[in-house]
Amino acid sequence: MGYSLTRTAPDFDPGAGLFIAEHFQMAYATNDIDRACDIFRRHYGIREFRRLEGQLATGGHIRIELVWIGTIMYELLTASGPGSAIYVGCLPPGGFAIKHHHLGYLIQNEAQWDGLMKEVARNAWSMPHQSDNPGFLKSCFVDAPELGHYLEYICPEKAGLDFFESVPRR
Repeated sequence: MGYSLTRTAPDFDPGAGLFIAEHFQMAYATNDIDRACDIFRRHYGIREFRRLEGQLATGGHIRIELVWIGTIMYELLTASGPGSAIYVGCLPPGGFAIKHHHLGYLIQNEAQWDGLMKEVARNAWSMPHQSDNPGFLKSCFVDAPELGHYLEYICPEKAGLDFFESVPRR
């Protein structure tokens, strides 16, 4: 006999707390993304990833591997060069490492994004990274030091949503 759990996305309200948004992503930073992908394949059942990589605005390089498992997108990320500390600064020095980096939350529209930005400013939360790729998506990291990781907020446009739809599903 199968069971089903009814789940609904919370009504977005940054004033009620940073978790009151649609959690859709779990991300891990690594210093060897090929080895991390192999571990995710062998130990965790991931067969295929969708790669996204390119230059950081500050000149460094980033590589991301993505896969959907049910309603959660898993992300492996690595970066090097100028601007990479926000991504790999959580890793211990020396040797191979994979470490939880952030939980990702989906922001549905500009009004929600503006509400989030006002709430971050009102509470003086640390936002060590913000990006805007017009036509693709806006994103930011909010530091959650009590949790030991970031909270990432992503507000995709059509091309960003299309990209998320192209990520393999398991």
